[in-house]
Amino acid sequence: MSESHRAVIARMSSDLAAISAYTHRVSMDLGELGRMLDQAPAAVLPPMPAAPATWPVTPVPVPAAAPAPVPPGTVPALRSDRSEGWIGKALAVAGVAVTLTGVVLLLVLAAQAGILRPEFRVAAGAALAAGLVGAGWWLSRRPGGRVGAIALAATGVAAAYMDVIAVTTIYDWVSTPVGLMLAAGIGGGGLMLARRWNSEQLGLLVLVPLIALAPVVTDGVTLLLIGFMLALSAAALPVQLGRDWTWLYAARIAAATLPLLLALAAAAIDGRHDLLLALACGLAAALALVGGLLVLRWTTRPSATAALTACGVLPVLCVAAGVDRTIAALMAVALTAALSMIVAFGERIPGVSVVVRQIWSVLAAVAALIAVLVAFDGPVAGPVLLAMATVVGVAGRRHGVTRWIAIGLAVVGGLIYLDAAGPDILVHATKLSAELTVSVLIGSLLAIAAAAAISWAWSVEGAADQEVLRLVWAVAALVAGYALTVFAVTAGVAVAGTRAGFFGGHMVATICWIGVAAGLLAYAARRPKAQRSLPIGGGMALVAAAMAKLFLFDLGTLDGIFRVVVFIVVGLALLGMGAGYARLLNQQDRVAVERSV
Repeated sequence: MSESHRAVIARMSSDLAAISAYTHRVSMDLGELGRMLDQAPAAVLPPMPAAPATWPVTPVPVPAAAPAPVPPGTVPALRSDRSEGWIGKALAVAGVAVTLTGVVLLLVLAAQAGILRPEFRVAAGAALAAGLVGAGWWLSRRPGGRVGAIALAATGVAAAYMDVIAVTTIYDWVSTPVGLMLAAGIGGGGLMLARRWNSEQLGLLVLVPLIALAPVVTDGVTLLLIGFMLALSAAALPVQLGRDWTWLYAARIAAATLPLLLALAAAAIDGRHDLLLALACGLAAALALVGGLLVLRWTTRPSATAALTACGVLPVLCVAAGVDRTIAALMAVALTAALSMIVAFGERIPGVSVVVRQIWSVLAAVAALIAVLVAFDGPVAGPVLLAMATVVGVAGRRHGVTRWIAIGLAVVGGLIYLDAAGPDILVHATKLSAELTVSVLIGSLLAIAAAAAISWAWSVEGAADQEVLRLVWAVAALVAGYALTVFAVTAGVAVAGTRAGFFGGHMVATICWIGVAAGLLAYAARRPKAQRSLPIGGGMALVAAAMAKLFLFDLGTLDGIFRVVVFIVVGLALLGMGAGYARLLNQQDRVAVERSV
């Protein structure tokens, strides 16, 4: 070893020692200053004058005036609460960052420059880590040494963790399983110390620096780094039991999630599939869900914890970027099933409140949506989503979140449906392929079913006010009318060709519109007068739409017998509807009069 190498080593050692000494001295000075400020001098009140003695009354011309009482001194105002020692904490955090940077320089740059043998580098890192933890333990027993103790212990634990990563990845002295066990043990020990000291800050100072500095030691995001982070996340879970440490929970989620998302992005760019990466995503999601269920029973912020848990399962939702679509869809389905089970039995699980079930219901719906979009192409995905919207609308009609979920699924499914069944096929006769024809026909029926299910779900008593309910029914009627027309025209073209089938489909669609309007008016006539407004409005809107289509489109587009038939049938239907509705109202009025008599 040359003399220049020894000089560099000496400078690095002295710099690290100076940084640690300065941080410790500043922390002690701040603690002493805080104790001095706490000892406010007590206000000294001047003595009150003694009460004058009672003398016998004597005839004197002018009685002597009693001495004036001395006013008491003004009591000094209580000093406002001093700060929570943010200066000391800020300096301690800075010391942690600088010291860990020095450890990284020792492990990486010294290795690249060939300074010292690997054994000396690793031993120096381990000695520094042990010394920092020991100093923190000693300082924790001193008055006012809590801040400095936390900073020293966190730095020592993180330095030891870096040492293990270097031993495993740079020098290959131990195998990956052994390295993972050592890393989990060291990180878990630091976190258990945080639990013993009841310090969330110590846990954060153990986790957060590792998230930023570990990729430097491993030369990027690798599967080994992901394994280290998963082990650390698992080791951090028992520490939170019985504690309301939301920020530590967020750091634990980030430690497992961020490397996985970066790895998935790299896999998507490279166009490669990695089953081990998919397995790691599944483990991260399992840790997030289990951790969320365990932490929720002690947290005072359930909504934040539920949202952080949702962030923890993001790798599973994005896993299609790194694996085959079948595996990605199965993982999304498994996540949907797990979340649905938790939501279904949430009332029996401690801590799973209403807001948690609502957040996780939306998360389950997103996972199901991703599973469908990944597993199927557009012609299949659209009808499947519309069917899901129908089922959710019927099953969850008494819950506001599930009603909105049904609307969301219906919107996405409807957009996919419109990609194959756009308005152009209603204006111009279009011959679709067999696959698209089946998809459009089934999708049209399911769109009608979804519109009916969602409007019925929103009609539950107390679900919405009348204005919102009218809007829902109006949109549902518009969707159902469009889907009915698409079904009739597509079926007509598929059966009878682009001329006769196209004309016949439009004729049937117009007649069906009038038929549905007649059904709504008949239903309204049999309801109490206070409940007739909504079905009457829907029926009359359909009549107006059918009349507009009849004169604006059918009259100019249909040809020959189709035009004649549609006008005659619609006219007769309108006559029958008017006469029948008037007759039903007359019968109801007569029955009401007889009952009153």
